[in-house]
Amino acid sequence: MKFALVVAAEKNNGIGKNNTITWKLPSDLKFFSDVTTRTHDHALHNAVVMGRKTWESLPEKHRPLKNRLNVMLSRNSDIKLPDNVILANSLDEALQKIGNLKNVEHVFVIGGATLYAEAIDHPDCQTIYLTRIEQAFDCDAFFPQIDENKFYIKERSGMKHENGIDYEFLTYQKKPS
Repeated sequence: MKFALVVAAEKNNGIGKNNTITWKLPSDLKFFSDVTTRTHDHALHNAVVMGRKTWESLPEKHRPLKNRLNVMLSRNSDIKLPDNVILANSLDEALQKIGNLKNVEHVFVIGGATLYAEAIDHPDCQTIYLTRIEQAFDCDAFFPQIDENKFYIKERSGMKHENGIDYEFLTYQKKPS
């Protein structure tokens, strides 16, 4: 099952510290929500796949992320999740479970660092939606380097500015093999 990555990373590819995002960009949160909820067929919805730490980092009032099928990865099968959240023990198992559903249009991997590192090299990873933040922040989790031999920039928004931060939205597409 084909999927995309959605990530915001600062100039050193940092994505957060202590399981939180270290910058405030409401426009990026809106972009994330728009990308991960938008469907062509309004009878369908999208799935978001995340690791346990990413799930736990979401404010409780936003868990699960609304208007999307939430899939959380954990090797702990005893973890308690809301009934409408799917638990899988690997990215491949998550993709298989989602693939068995008939009402999912797109799949997005939304973090964290360990899952991104696995997903970016997965043969079914087709697109990367990257919010590139043009300054450095103190981070302890990182997005892997994008291999420009495998992906090319298909779209870029041009530089934007919010809360003293310069950033742009980039869409990378996998190159045909």
